[in-house]
Amino acid sequence: MCPKKRTPRNAKNKRGRDDVNQVEVGKEYKVNITEMSPNGEGVARIRGLIILVPNAKVGEQVQVRIIKVDSMSAEAELTA
Repeated sequence: MCPKKRTPRNAKNKRGRDDVNQVEVGKEYKVNITEMSPNGEGVARIRGLIILVPNAKVGEQVQVRIIKVDSMSAEAELTA
């Protein structure tokens, strides 16, 4: 009996993790706030990556500038 082949744990086929550079620090994006985080920040998504936006409310469409990116999420600020 052949052992079953498993996908490696570091496989790059996981949603939101395959291309960390899908958003760039300093670049602006228009996003829809779809939910709120437990910390009260608005949550949006760009190609599966979670974007945290302070002072944004659910249902708003806002222009944001990315200020920090890590492997699971990004932080952004509202632009005028």
